Amino acid sequence: MKNKFFLGMALALASTISISQAQDKLKSMPGYEQYQKVAPQIYGAVKSGALNADWNDEGTAFEYSRDGKRYSYSIKGKSVTELGDAKAPERRRYNGPARGRQFDSAESPDGKLKAFTKDRNMYISNPDGSGVVAITTDGNEENQVKYGIATWVYGEELGQNTAMWWSPDSKKIAFYRFVEKDVKKYYVLLDQLSLYDSLEIEAYPKVGEPNLPVDLMVYDLETKKVTELDIRDGKPFNDGELGTYIYGMSWTPDGKELLYHSTNRLQNIMELRAANPETGKSRTVVREEWLPSFVVNTPEMEVLEDGKHFIWASERSGFKNYYLYNFDGSLVNAITSHPFEVSNIVEVDEDKKQLYYMARSGDNHMLMQLHKVNLDGTKDVRLTDPTLNHSVSIAPGGKYFVDVAQAHDVAPFTNLMDAKGKVVAELAKSDMSKFEELGLKKVEVYTFTSADGVTELHGMIHFPSNFDPSKKYPVILSNYGGPATNAFRETFVNPDPLTEYGFLVLNIDGRNVRGRGKKLLDQLYGNLGLVEMDDFAEGIKALHDRPYFDKNRVGVYGTSYGGTTSATMLLRFPELIHAAVANSSVTDWRNYDNIYTERFMGTLETNLKGYNRFSLMEMADQLQGELLLFYGTADNNVHPSNTLQLIKAFQNAGKSIEVQIAPDGGHTALNRDRMMEFFIEHLVTNYKATVR
Repeated sequence: MKNKFFLGMALALASTISISQAQDKLKSMPGYEQYQKVAPQIYGAVKSGALNADWNDEGTAFEYSRDGKRYSYSIKGKSVTELGDAKAPERRRYNGPARGRQFDSAESPDGKLKAFTKDRNMYISNPDGSGVVAITTDGNEENQVKYGIATWVYGEELGQNTAMWWSPDSKKIAFYRFVEKDVKKYYVLLDQLSLYDSLEIEAYPKVGEPNLPVDLMVYDLETKKVTELDIRDGKPFNDGELGTYIYGMSWTPDGKELLYHSTNRLQNIMELRAANPETGKSRTVVREEWLPSFVVNTPEMEVLEDGKHFIWASERSGFKNYYLYNFDGSLVNAITSHPFEVSNIVEVDEDKKQLYYMARSGDNHMLMQLHKVNLDGTKDVRLTDPTLNHSVSIAPGGKYFVDVAQAHDVAPFTNLMDAKGKVVAELAKSDMSKFEELGLKKVEVYTFTSADGVTELHGMIHFPSNFDPSKKYPVILSNYGGPATNAFRETFVNPDPLTEYGFLVLNIDGRNVRGRGKKLLDQLYGNLGLVEMDDFAEGIKALHDRPYFDKNRVGVYGTSYGGTTSATMLLRFPELIHAAVANSSVTDWRNYDNIYTERFMGTLETNLKGYNRFSLMEMADQLQGELLLFYGTADNNVHPSNTLQLIKAFQNAGKSIEVQIAPDGGHTALNRDRMMEFFIEHLVTNYKATVR
């Protein structure tokens, strides 16, 4: 259930939603005319002042596009030259494999060969497909051995979109071997809208179920030899021990070793290891442990050009910091030692032995700042204004950088900065005239105290353009809610178009928040569906004293983990939540894949009580509000059985709900127009009829 930027996707959809094919009932409902008039204009209401700088190699000038024109900015003259019409931005096309899948082929770095998997075996051929040579022959359906391909769960949860890796010199190819025969399968019925349906069969280990034995092989093109790498120090696959999950493969710069990540089943121990492709022997390069909960599966890693060192991100101090390592596994030094989180590496200047990076060192954890530090850990300095959120582009040589600054209530503007963080020139500001003409309201950020009584958390309120503080407004909470995600943000966002139906829209952070240190997030461990939901409830209650907030008309919606959030909030907090739309929801953690779930919940052996505490089916008799469940019949991520089990539980409890189905639909969400029909019906129309 990797986040996949559900929140960002939801915002984008909200901004670009078409109103030309609205649900038939919606057209006659309150707020529809206002929505139809204003919502289509919200997306383009701000002409952004964010510039994307393309520096020349000398760092003396950069180009950028604005208002359909291409410009060049000269540092020396502080002058702008128009270059002509800007190229229309290319429509982004995703050319990767389907979600959770892997590429079935890989071209060698020298372009002379292609490796590919077919019928469970690995092959080498010329790029045009001629000259096929079989690397393996024993993969087949009967023994369920497969080479050069991973599983859906490895793709979804461990980011494996490939299962074969060429050495830099194109002389070796590493690849996966999986054995599926002893692993339970899940069956997804496809093509139910056709005359005849079909079946997708997937080895999908759920919580408590055995994992697929996994191995790494290397084929040497010169010797024609396949070597099985010793990834478990001579021990056989033991589900639960280090070596349960193997992923994140890459070759060392010199091509002499294959790097891989190895974790145990609990994922509280992870090792970056290096295997010798000639002997098969492995050694540990970096070992990470965080026994109270889990480690980051794939820490940020930057290999230096000298080929001998790399920068490694670790949470071992309780906060994500950077460390300099030798490839022999020795720690050179800590580069940063902050009591706050570093975020990402921007650039490494190896000549000057300096690192530029972004960190959460602003006035709050979502205000990203540019830092510069020597690789030996000395002279760390922040170069940006801590009251704003920044994204930067550094000139070659490091004498200047282009800074795009903004906040939730400050539209983006771009400045040219010198190496000390001083403003050299103001380049662009956002044009807010259309925003103001439409009467749009900036999003408001508020703070509240977590259910733990100590932690300060953040929420965001979106207002309609015709907001009247003397009136009471129904409310919709839009949250994903999963571990290490952020609802609150410090980028300027337009108000959610759904507000134009006459609603307030909320985004609320809990202790599930990313970027505030390991120990805060640890409070979620073993308690998914409880701790973060308690905090969302506190975020709602914190607004009860606002006269325009109608605490008797609150809805919530979301997809995937957000669907779980929606249904859970309705069932656990009937005094706070009165209607919910739950899309593609996990309804019991035992129903979901073991890599994701056990990472945050532990195993059934270590945390049976935690699993027993959370099951929406066990809460079905608590339903008081209105609920609409939605799922796709071909969802191979959160399987339809989740929603079907919950429907059955409501039937057994004698509770009335609404259900919408996407025939042949995958992991998806209900049409937003249909969703708003539901919310208007139960939080506006029927509510008014009830209180008359």
